[in-house]
Amino acid sequence: MDDINLGFTPGDGIVVTGAGSGIGRAVALRAHAAGLRVSGWDLRPDGLEDLAGQGIHTAVCDVADAPARAAALHATEQALGGVPRYLVNNAGPSSQVPLDFEEAVRISVGSVRGLTQDWLDAGTPTGAAMVVTASVAGNKVGTESDWYSASKAAVMGYVRHLAAHKADQIRANGIGPGMTDTPRLAGFAQSEMGHHILGRVPLKRMGTPEEMAWPILFLLSPLASYVNGVFLPIDGGWTVTQ
Repeated sequence: MDDINLGFTPGDGIVVTGAGSGIGRAVALRAHAAGLRVSGWDLRPDGLEDLAGQGIHTAVCDVADAPARAAALHATEQALGGVPRYLVNNAGPSSQVPLDFEEAVRISVGSVRGLTQDWLDAGTPTGAAMVVTASVAGNKVGTESDWYSASKAAVMGYVRHLAAHKADQIRANGIGPGMTDTPRLAGFAQSEMGHHILGRVPLKRMGTPEEMAWPILFLLSPLASYVNGVFLPIDGGWTVTQ
């Protein structure tokens, strides 16, 4: 399936945050295979080395830090030949990380809003689109982590704002992954809790990063040119059983 380009114009640019592993890495690789010029950003450099080895531009960037975002976006524009047409706001802290509520919301929501605004201010090309990785948490179900549920609900509220008030510049949509087999959930499927929860998923398994990447790319693509402001759960049917 590496030759599927979903109607993208080869050479168009895309930024993927949190590209060092998991969903972000899968999006970066699939976008590259589809002919897009990709810039993969991550907080840690180690996860970016493999992408760079495959011809993908990379930037080490804390998206919650405004000067770091500005520097990474400038470097990306230089590397890709202009402002990228597409943005995947995927980076964010794990729900398993103990964070102060206010700081977590600043990081999780502020980084999405900040990078999106930086991108808009740079002058997005015609047909620009953004997708945010939200979650079923906060949008379909609650979680033990208060900041995680609140943040994931908030980023979807921001997506709806963009869809309603910035449609002259971009389309904005969000996905809601269910349990996904990424390094953050390593060993979860084999745990007692994992067996319990996955037993309630109609497809009886976790999703893969690639199964999140393809819907993200579809929502960005010209094939989804009339899709704006949606929240798309990708959870194997888990939330319809709640």
